[in-house]
Amino acid sequence: MLNKNEVYIADFTGYTSEGLAVAHIEGQAVFVPNALKGEQAQVKILRVTPTIAYGKVETLLKSSPNRTDPGCAVYGKCGGCAFRHMDYAEELRAKSERVRDALTRIGGWDPGEVKIHGAAQPDGYRNKALYPVAEVDGQPDAGFFRQRSHDLIPITRCRLQSEQADTIRGAVIQWMRECHVPAYDDHGGGCVRHIFVRSGFQTGEILVCIVVNGKSVPASDRLTAYLRAAVPEITGVVLCFNSRMGNAIMGDKFKTIYGSDTIDDVLCGLRFRLSPRSFYQVNRDQAETLYGLAIDAADLHGTETVLDLYCGTGTITLAMASRAKTVVGVELIASAIADAKENARENGIDNASFFCADASAAAQKFRADGSRPDVVTVDPPRKGLAPEVVDAIAAMQPARVVYVSCDPATLARDVKRFTALGYAPQSAEAVDLFPRCAHVETVVQLIKTAAGD
Repeated sequence: MLNKNEVYIADFTGYTSEGLAVAHIEGQAVFVPNALKGEQAQVKILRVTPTIAYGKVETLLKSSPNRTDPGCAVYGKCGGCAFRHMDYAEELRAKSERVRDALTRIGGWDPGEVKIHGAAQPDGYRNKALYPVAEVDGQPDAGFFRQRSHDLIPITRCRLQSEQADTIRGAVIQWMRECHVPAYDDHGGGCVRHIFVRSGFQTGEILVCIVVNGKSVPASDRLTAYLRAAVPEITGVVLCFNSRMGNAIMGDKFKTIYGSDTIDDVLCGLRFRLSPRSFYQVNRDQAETLYGLAIDAADLHGTETVLDLYCGTGTITLAMASRAKTVVGVELIASAIADAKENARENGIDNASFFCADASAAAQKFRADGSRPDVVTVDPPRKGLAPEVVDAIAAMQPARVVYVSCDPATLARDVKRFTALGYAPQSAEAVDLFPRCAHVETVVQLIKTAAGD
């Protein structure tokens, strides 16, 4: 066991899934932030567990040529970015290696070098900004929570957000201070809880949603005036009422106080209408890359039936519609299904249908009905697929399964399950949908083998 508060010399050999550098000191794995593979440092041990330890760099002894200035005053504090201390090329290498390592070590399949599609713009890509609001030093402020806490780190400029979103943040805080509007507190008091900005990067439309505690907000006319003066491109301002205690951000009731309560954006040549509660990928350009890979992996020729589980608002489903005979989307969230149906109507797509159901129940129902889609696509949450969903998909015997994943570990686990049921993984490609952050997306194509018949 290493000793807490003692300093050791460490050589860093890799990264964790959260972007921490990994070293082995006296046979124990040590995780350290703001260090790079290939570097050597004096490391102070901060916490020791029976299996791993955590530390911090005291003195850097050998620096990597990939080290760079984070360019952010709150880097390492706000809980957002994980890779700003390295150049983008090193970040992409780390993410590609993470996907390959998971598929090899957990999934039992070595895909070889995993191609990763980096972003042309690793900054300013987020079309959705969400700023929590709290009292700081006796006055309202907004920024981001420190990791695993409700300690607010105020910010004026986040490099992942658009300049317009940060300007809107500043305008709301100015309105709160000058009109004496209090910030929400964790005891159920105060007014403004979150500032939510949604932007259509292709259309230029901007929707501002202010989440408030209670059933009204004071000086709402002045709020609108402050916002329009700060960012004239704003097309709508909406209040969302949420008086529930806890961490839930959005409430169920909305009131439009200026303009429209929706915006439009264009993705994969299709127009999508977005409300404050609509799901939409935060990186539009990289989402197009991700969906393009999924469409290629589906290998559609116009005659296939596609079943899309976890379809959300139908983005992947509708993107595949022009290549398939029929597409069917399934999603548990009723509002998302309503958005998906509306998006199909808005784009004149008549070979797509959508059903509100749990993915497991839907897959088992399709199986019980004797349905046999040619292709099944899945884009599950981070926890991956439940075993019964994998079983039901395999039982329908589609020719191809396209797995879109946001977590390499659960992806690898599910690939191993599919392999045991007669589906062989053929290809894996990664997409950096969240540059400078720890997440990475992957598309894996699985083909039904003869053993699966």
